[in-house]
Amino acid sequence: MVPHLVTALNSPLLELEKKVLAATPAIERWFRLEWQEHTPPFYCSVDLRNAGFKLAPVDTNLFPVGFNNLAQEMLPLAVQAAMAAIEKYCPDAKNLLLIPEDKNRKPSYLQNIARLTQIFRQTGLHVRLGSLSDDIKEPTPIALPDGNMLVLEPLERSANGRRLGLKNFDPCTILLNNDLAAGIPGILEDLNEQTLLPPLHAGWSLRRKSNHFAAYDEVVKRFAKLIDVDPWMLNPLFAKCGEVNFHERAAVEQLAVQVETLLAKIRKKYKEYGIKEKPFVIVKDDASTYGMGILTVTDGAQVRDLPNKRTPQSIELGVHEVIIQEGVHTFENIHDAVAEPVVTMIDRYVIGGFYRIHADRAINENLNAPGMQFVPLAFAQHALPDVNARPGTAAPNRFYLYGVVARLAMLAASLELEKTDPHPEIY
Repeated sequence: MVPHLVTALNSPLLELEKKVLAATPAIERWFRLEWQEHTPPFYCSVDLRNAGFKLAPVDTNLFPVGFNNLAQEMLPLAVQAAMAAIEKYCPDAKNLLLIPEDKNRKPSYLQNIARLTQIFRQTGLHVRLGSLSDDIKEPTPIALPDGNMLVLEPLERSANGRRLGLKNFDPCTILLNNDLAAGIPGILEDLNEQTLLPPLHAGWSLRRKSNHFAAYDEVVKRFAKLIDVDPWMLNPLFAKCGEVNFHERAAVEQLAVQVETLLAKIRKKYKEYGIKEKPFVIVKDDASTYGMGILTVTDGAQVRDLPNKRTPQSIELGVHEVIIQEGVHTFENIHDAVAEPVVTMIDRYVIGGFYRIHADRAINENLNAPGMQFVPLAFAQHALPDVNARPGTAAPNRFYLYGVVARLAMLAASLELEKTDPHPEIY
């Protein structure tokens, strides 16, 4: 399914589409050379926003979920990408230990784990699930909505303490589908003889969005020079604020000033391109999307009023590391619901994606919220761009653009992990 664009693409993005299509051979070579210098994340997903005049990533998840939302047609490609990924770390791998989130028993998340298990089993791996939860003391079956079963097992360290596995199960590689937002469990540390993917410093207890978007800024400037476009067309402006105490007037005032500064930069760009929409920014935690939550702000006064107002239940005012990010409207629409594409990748390969839709959210609001739904997208049906199509009319061209921008974010994640790695000698 292709989402309807509520408003037609206007000249900036049409020009971007034309330049990307014309430069496709150079773009693919550029990516190929970049991957010779940098190691892609094992897997990731990228949330994109298409404003009609701008296409940009707004979040990059290094512990992606939603594999159950991939179209069936994409599974063979997912298996091939998974095989290429695992061969980099353990060419003769036989066993894979998959560690999911501790206490998430939502049917959609469990189906995500079941799909991941299916993909890696098709690569020739024996896959079992290990749990970080203290409540799992023996193999525990978990029923799935389709009648199938997952089995969670307690983790065990080897006698010498160097290896992690399960009873009678010694894996070559350990795959985390747990973002470690609550901290790094000791049982995952100091594994000298096994590969842990993604690495511990990719978890939200250490990772910061500002590091990622600083790396993305670096990547997109080089890419924009390659195809001769304004980097802003692909890049959300942002500002790192550090720790902010929302109970202190002085700290809130300083944040409001930074919000106004960023809004002024966005207004200048809107004026340059004749964009009539109202600019906005997103104020959120620099580490994950929890705690502070996500605020859509169009004026510094809205920040100044925070201590005086009742805030949504999902937003807890207190001390937070904060990032301000340029808001990107989404003018894509499915079934009268606002939509945004999520692109999923394993290794350096786009393996598909889906649309996140939300009937109760506006074009300038976060869609990753209770009430969201998902529509699978079969990239394989639109794999090759059509250079002869009129700009803005061909679905393959839009999906190719999605894949290019998502891969830019994945490359930024690679640089981010290199720069923040506490053990850089492995690169």
